[in-house]
Amino acid sequence: MQLRRYLLILRSVCALALALLAVGCTVQPTAGTPPPTAFNATDTAWIQLMIPMDERAQLLTDLAPSRRGDPAVAALAAETARRLREDLVRLRALLKRSEVPDTRPHEGHDMPGMVSLDTLAKAGSTTGPAFDRILTEALRAHLTQSRMLCAGERTQGQAAEAKELAAAIAQSTAGQISRLGRLRPPEPAVSSGASRRP
Repeated sequence: MQLRRYLLILRSVCALALALLAVGCTVQPTAGTPPPTAFNATDTAWIQLMIPMDERAQLLTDLAPSRRGDPAVAALAAETARRLREDLVRLRALLKRSEVPDTRPHEGHDMPGMVSLDTLAKAGSTTGPAFDRILTEALRAHLTQSRMLCAGERTQGQAAEAKELAAAIAQSTAGQISRLGRLRPPEPAVSSGASRRP
């Protein structure tokens, strides 16, 4: 009788030990760390569009230190360039995590809000107020389009990381658009033959 009871207890202890061992070897979710959300088509399309847009804008802002006229324009260009570099690092990291091949589908395209190659060429051949005018107009178009694209990602995207970055970019672009609005517009160039009114 006692032997029987002993065998039953031993069997129960062994079963419990095996159960605990199995649980211990299973990867358990960490509290407070939700699993990563899958990227949908909107997420990847947004990332693949924002990267070339930001790269072109950065090429333009990089010209500002040696070509700007107004120091306030130079300060805005420097701040914009810093934000673009930070955003590009995060966008490229997101693209890598999405596991979508970096095929650069928009390479060479001129899309709404993207600084065109023609604009870059003109900016590279001008200085002073003329450069400031090209820079501010191109940045305004870039920032406005970026903000619109980020709004689309926030409503149609799925990956939490991408939506968070879209929200951060939208907030920073709103501030930069506001700063652009406070800049005194560069006066258009007056041809040498034109007469000035008193």
